[in-house]
Amino acid sequence: MATLQSIKEYRLASPPWTDFLFNKTASAWLWLITRLYLGYTWLESGLGKLSNPAWVQTGEALKGFWQRAVTIPEPPARPPIAFDWYRAFIQMLLDSGSYTWFAKLVVFGEIAVGIALILGIFVWFSAFIGGFMNWNFMMAGTASTNPVMLVLSILLILAWKTAGWIGLDRWLLVYIGTPWQPGLLFRRQKEAKTTEKTASAV
Repeated sequence: MATLQSIKEYRLASPPWTDFLFNKTASAWLWLITRLYLGYTWLESGLGKLSNPAWVQTGEALKGFWQRAVTIPEPPARPPIAFDWYRAFIQMLLDSGSYTWFAKLVVFGEIAVGIALILGIFVWFSAFIGGFMNWNFMMAGTASTNPVMLVLSILLILAWKTAGWIGLDRWLLVYIGTPWQPGLLFRRQKEAKTTEKTASAV
């Protein structure tokens, strides 16, 4: 019979394929294809809105989208937004006229995410921002390609070590690092400060 100590010491192993996908640089080509697809989709969407005055000047395009989203139709039809708290949030943005600046945020956010994913710049963060936008579009009642894009974004986040290997992350993650693991640049600065403090104390 297993003892409590042996249960505590037991460690579950991950399937070998997860190690290949999320830790081995040999899988970087797979993530490159995923990145380019997502990046191109976001970039194309953002550039399309950039040339539309209803997005970058008045925000009327986003206003219309929000107005359709908060509409509650006659039963048995279902409203686009399933959660009352999210409908109240969108209604609050509408009432405050936030669509005038929020539309610009959407446009430049889509363009920035697209460029970052294509070039492999902090893929984990870029994919998170893109996935968050997909989530908001779905919460507002728009499916389209958002479910697929959200799943791919989650996979890129999980593969953060290798997803940008064929890209700028190959150097950025080493020199800049992440919030949970500073890169060589910050380590060298920390070491330099420590050396200065030691020298001044002598």
